[in-house]
Amino acid sequence: MDERDEQALKAVKLYYEAGLSQAEVAAEIGVSRPTAARLLAHAKDRGFVTIEIHDPREQGGEISTQLLEKFGQYGLTDARVVATARSDQEQLLKELGRAGAEVLEERVKDGDLLGVSWGTTMFAVARALTPTSRRGVEIVQLKGGMSYTESSTNDIETINLFCRAFDAYARTLPLPVIFDNAETKRVVEKDRHIKQLLELGAHTDIVIFTVGHTHVDALTMSLGYLSEEEREQLSRVAVGDACSRFYTRDGQIALPSVDERTVGISLDALASRPTRILVAGGRWKAEAIEVALRMGLATHLVIDRETAQDIVD
Repeated sequence: MDERDEQALKAVKLYYEAGLSQAEVAAEIGVSRPTAARLLAHAKDRGFVTIEIHDPREQGGEISTQLLEKFGQYGLTDARVVATARSDQEQLLKELGRAGAEVLEERVKDGDLLGVSWGTTMFAVARALTPTSRRGVEIVQLKGGMSYTESSTNDIETINLFCRAFDAYARTLPLPVIFDNAETKRVVEKDRHIKQLLELGAHTDIVIFTVGHTHVDALTMSLGYLSEEEREQLSRVAVGDACSRFYTRDGQIALPSVDERTVGISLDALASRPTRILVAGGRWKAEAIEVALRMGLATHLVIDRETAQDIVD
């Protein structure tokens, strides 16, 4: 190593390790700024420093491939992985919503019957939608709604935003997502109009939905439709829910007594739809997402990078 190499090594340490500017490096080692720039270039040429660029989009592409390799056998054909700041819930929802909206807009065609769930993630998707020129699209609510509307993420507001984006008609489901009594639900579902709405959900061309976790603060768990005993049971045996249908690690109905009272598309009907877009993220949902993919609930997935990495590892 000659004197120039030693000077270049000193310059590169000051620049990359100490964080000095080129002007500060020049002053520190007693050379002109152009000379300092040449020393830094010399250090690169000699291999004293290497630069790696980690592009989140490229890493996302890599993880997307891994997701398809792992879950392609269950029907997954597309995985969109978004990069978000660690532990930033607001940013996570924004990025999931943006990517979910893009995936949906690419696939909705004139005359499509589009099934939509609701909740915090679906509201983020709805807000991110861009008005798109489509004709004859109908929006079908996939599950019953909330009995109160203090939250902006409620079913009515979400469906309205989807309708505005696609200039579509709404087929809303004016029932609670979970009845108090299974017999009451069965009687109501015999109504000709309600029966027709439920059948529409099971015959949609595209569905877009999310999955929930079973912590006490989860939306479906906290709406007041479940007893304390039921919440405790679901926390023990369920790993998540899709359209408020709770499922176990084995992909089975977690609590039949609750499922019998639940209004909306069944898991079997959901899995039978031609295009199924699952938008979900957050490491606390990793198991719920993974099991949903193994159940064949999604042909298209929108997920954040950290959660995707947990699933493929």
